[in-house]
Formats: sequence, structure tokens, C-alpha cells
Amino acid sequence: MANILILGAGSMGTAFSYPCSDNDHTVSIIGTHLENDFVDQINLKKKHPILNTDIPKNVKFFKLKNLEDEIKKKVDLIVIAVIAKGIEWAALQLSKVIKNDIPILILTKGLSINNNNYEILANKMERILKKNGIKDTNISAAGGPCLAKGLAKKVHTSVIFANTKIDIANKIKNLVSTNYYHISTTDDVIGVEVCAAIKNIFSMVIGSTEDLNTAAALIKQSIDEMIIFTEKLNGKKETVMGLAGIGDLYVSADGGRNSKMGKFLGKGMSFKEAKEKKMQKETIEGADLAMEIGDMVRKDFDSTSLPLMISVIETICDKKKLEIRWEKFN
Repeated sequence: MANILILGAGSMGTAFSYPCSDNDHTVSIIGTHLENDFVDQINLKKKHPILNTDIPKNVKFFKLKNLEDEIKKKVDLIVIAVIAKGIEWAALQLSKVIKNDIPILILTKGLSINNNNYEILANKMERILKKNGIKDTNISAAGGPCLAKGLAKKVHTSVIFANTKIDIANKIKNLVSTNYYHISTTDDVIGVEVCAAIKNIFSMVIGSTEDLNTAAALIKQSIDEMIIFTEKLNGKKETVMGLAGIGDLYVSADGGRNSKMGKFLGKGMSFKEAKEKKMQKETIEGADLAMEIGDMVRKDFDSTSLPLMISVIETICDKKKLEIRWEKFN
């Protein structure tokens, strides 16, 4: 039995606790500084209000003020389940309380810019931890298609864990695998994280159409562009063709917030209009990513090599209506 700490009390962090619980691990879920009332609500009703499921056995929810006390209970694995914008915050919180090389698994999907370079979240967390005195780090990243509500219902779910030290990824796999939570491993951390992030951009443009013929063409072009972008950042083509790429793109394009935003963009609404009128309180990961990496992408690529990605970036960053440049498809 292991002691697992999950930082983030939202849907994905809580869903991840189900396979952990089913393997008889003890799980402490720590809410962020914005989730104090949310944690109180969960503890009062013994249900997760978003997942609408009972809290699993051996799982307890705590407020952020309890982070240090829970870390002291000889934690075997720390799981990060905050939004992409919260990775720096999470790294800073952990740097205050961890004293040794505790394995960290990042469920968060995103990509950043640091010193005019693309930075995957595992590297970002490692950089911040080291800057704040944590010399030894051990960070893995999760990718692949995994909707929180499905995992909480224990439907068959296949994901991939990545670490340059494959034995560490395999140890975490052995810790949390179940008969419904199926895990592959790879040493291609860059490929997994890049695919996990940029598929949100392509999910928006695929979601912009309700016609299956058009969607199929957009999916094919999305995969081509994901390969170009991932290989540019030194990730592997085969990662794009697996769970982290095609698998995650399929799930995200079929439903979810990014696809929903794409539907509004496809109807001629601007991103600002759709966000304010239709999705005001929802996080649109693909849009956040476009704003984060958009300028760098437009420096490194043109609309001939990445016509779909550039179109979405222009839609989000330049406040344009979505325009798909079919004539530039490969």
C-alpha cells in the first residue's frame, strides 16, 4: 500500500484517485487556494459535485493549509492535477514543503514559453523546483485520452506515462494500473507533453464543423501538423500516432470545452464573443495555449507548414473570425 498525494481537487485529480483507491492506496487530495469552499462541500456531502460520484474509500480531501502535514506522512507519489496556468503555483507550493526526491506525476496538459523557447510542463516544474532549492527532482508526465467522468465511472481507459528514465514511469504504472486503467510507458516526455498540449488547439478547429466529411479532412491535417510541430521540438512521430496524439485528439475533438468553443467559432462568432456569451466561466485550454505560444509559433512556422494551427492562433490572438485555408493543406 502506498501513500499518494494529489494536488488539485477538481475532476481529473479526483478521478485519478479511483484507480489509486482500488489498489488499496491511501490518497490525500489537497485543494488549491481557490478550492477551500469546494473541499468543504465535498467533505460535507461525501460526493464530488462535478463528477457526481461518491468519494472512493481511502480518499480524504484537505485544504491547502494541510499540505505540509500530509507531505510529512511519507508520501510515495505526488500527483499534479491543476490547470496549466497553475503549474508555477504548484511548483512553488511544493518547494516549500518537500525535502527529498519524491516522484511527481503531472496530469496537467500544457506548453509554455521560457527565454524564447518552448518549455514542456515537466521541465517547467523541474526548473522552478530547482530554483527554489529542490536539487533532486523526479518528474513524469501523463498523456493520452482520459475524460475524468469516464475514469471515475471506471470505464476502460488507456493512457501513457512518460519519463526519460523509463523504469520510473514503469514503477508508477505498476502502482496505479487496474483492470480498467491501462497504462503504457515511454521515454518520449517531449512528444507526450507536446501532443497533450497542442491537440487542444486542433480540437477547436475540428469542432468547428458538424459535417463528417469535413471533420475527417481536418483530423488528417491536424495529425500532419502535430507531427511537424512535435518533431520540431524533438519529440517522436510515433508518439503522435499513439495514445498521446491521435488517441487524445479523438476524445477531445468528439467533445469537451475546446470542441465546444470550436462549434461557436464555426458559426462565425469571434473567440471573445463566444467566451463572454457562451463559455464565460469555462477554461478553454486550447485558447490559453494559443495565447501562450502563438507569437513563437508564428516566428518558427508559416501558414504553409501549419495552416490549421496558424488559423486558430490568428482567431484567438488577433481577434479574427475562423478562416480555414484549405488550399494550403498537405
